[in-house]
Amino acid sequence: MSVKLHDTVLVMDFGGQYSHLIARRIRECEVYSELLPWNTEINQIRAKKPKAMVLSGGPASVNDQNAPRCHADIFNLGIPVLGICYGLQLMVDTFGGKIDRPPAKEYGRTKVHFDDRTDLFKGLGTESICWMSHADSAKDLPEGFEATAHSKYSRYAALKGKKRLLFGVQFHPEVVHTERGMEIIRNFLFEIAKCRPTWKMTPFAEETISEIRRTVGRERVLCAVSGGVDSTTTAALVSRAVGDQLMCIFVNHGLLRKGEPEQVRDILRRMKLKTIYVDASERFIQRLKGISDPEEKRRIIGEEFAKVFTEVAREHGKYEWLAQGTLYPDVIESAQTGSPASRIKTHHNVAGLPAWIEFRLIEPLRSLYKDEVRRVAATLGVPDAITARHPFPGPGLAVRILGEVTEEKLTICREASDIVEEELRAAGTYDRVWQAFAMVGDDLAVGVLGDERRLGHVVTVRIVESIDGMTADWARLSDDLLSRISDRITNEVGNVTWVAYAVSSKPPSTIEPC
Repeated sequence: MSVKLHDTVLVMDFGGQYSHLIARRIRECEVYSELLPWNTEINQIRAKKPKAMVLSGGPASVNDQNAPRCHADIFNLGIPVLGICYGLQLMVDTFGGKIDRPPAKEYGRTKVHFDDRTDLFKGLGTESICWMSHADSAKDLPEGFEATAHSKYSRYAALKGKKRLLFGVQFHPEVVHTERGMEIIRNFLFEIAKCRPTWKMTPFAEETISEIRRTVGRERVLCAVSGGVDSTTTAALVSRAVGDQLMCIFVNHGLLRKGEPEQVRDILRRMKLKTIYVDASERFIQRLKGISDPEEKRRIIGEEFAKVFTEVAREHGKYEWLAQGTLYPDVIESAQTGSPASRIKTHHNVAGLPAWIEFRLIEPLRSLYKDEVRRVAATLGVPDAITARHPFPGPGLAVRILGEVTEEKLTICREASDIVEEELRAAGTYDRVWQAFAMVGDDLAVGVLGDERRLGHVVTVRIVESIDGMTADWARLSDDLLSRISDRITNEVGNVTWVAYAVSSKPPSTIEPC
């Protein structure tokens, strides 16, 4: 889908934990947004013809010697700019104001008083609870700026340029704890930037199908399908675009969930998608022997997938294109956006593909988040059995097994995860959570099995709630449900003595363990 058809708001990422959340909130307002690293060249920014820009928060201080600074010309583009937290501080510093450490830091829910309710805070009343998370704050404003809000410890909790379309807030409107945050974002988008709310998923599907048809022409496409919503939606889009020129390939790498090969093949048949099934379990498991490093596992799996695709293409005729369900979070977390931030993990279908692969890639979902993909899937009639499934990583159980992948750990991980899903469904909780699974490593703990003292594996259950997978919180389940899950795993899965429950949120953790 050509984003040129839509107003674009660029979010400059200064390393803040909520940067991607800003982009998501803007898209929730049906305005296209894109996340860019803070050091993006000004010519690249101009080429995108943004309607507005947002400067994210970040962990640095503008007073640090090596503080990240975007190109100063972004303030001269004649478009509205909103600085959030660090973004406000950077704006103040750039125009000659002063940033300092106040007597008291502000973290968490904070009452903010709105002194100017003509634009950014239009319709909000005189005060509201906002989420603060900062050590620095503005001490002196630059010439041409004025305060528009204050809090107990921040004299300049918000500001704006008197003659420029420059705005700043010290708090985080993108965080749900800011009670009127979405209204503030809408005011910026629609009252100030005059954006059009055109980023909708039904037109996205129609435009993407046309774009694929134009791009592919009469050439043939191989589509990697795993049975997840991303790859299946990709296949549905490409099928609508090129019909019989598409061949789906479903590779069983031996790292799938219990019963998954049969379930996926049945769904693809019902969707009438031509599919080649390849059972490559043995070769994948063999390649992973002795490999403990998670990044190396992902690289090996990505490379092996590419080999299988190439072999199938040669065996069944010439395929010029490879379609896959790459998402925007995959690109961000694989550090493929040019971001100076550290790579979180290599997604097998992004940085994991080898350079020698001969296919040209079709990635129609590359600009979307997971919840947006589900909306596209619904417009295409993708079955609920696909759209309602929990996300499953391309490398499969290999990234839920800490250390080397062994047959024993594979069995434990597969069987324990199936129990987790069964119990969540029985409790009516499966559809309420984002993802649920079990993971296992090399740690052993003493247990009593058959009245004997034995060392067995520790299984950790991970169940999280999320909207888009970029942030997540651990699910607060009832003691009874957790107890049933634990009892079944220790009783039904061989050589497991302990069951733990992961209570880490993302960030600082990730959802998948590796």
